[in-house]
Amino acid sequence: MDKHKPSDEMIKDLDNLLSKLNAMEIIVSNEFEKNSIKIQRALVEGQMHSINEFQHLKKALDLLTLQLFDVQNKVKN
Repeated sequence: MDKHKPSDEMIKDLDNLLSKLNAMEIIVSNEFEKNSIKIQRALVEGQMHSINEFQHLKKALDLLTLQLFDVQNKVKN
C-alpha cells in the first residue's frame, strides 16, 4: 500500500490543478464547461482547505499532548 504524500506536496499539486482550471476557464466556450470548471475549482479549493485544517488539528493535538505530559509529571511529583 502506498503512503500518502506529504501535505506540502499535496497542496502544491492542488495549486497546480487550480492553475490548470483557471487556464481552462479562459478557453472554454459554453456555459456547461464554465460551470463544470467552477465545480471542479470549488472541490479543489475545499480539498486544500481540508488539508490546511488537518495540519492545524495535528498541531493542536501535539500541544494538548505536551500539556497532558506536563500535568502528569506535576501530579507524580
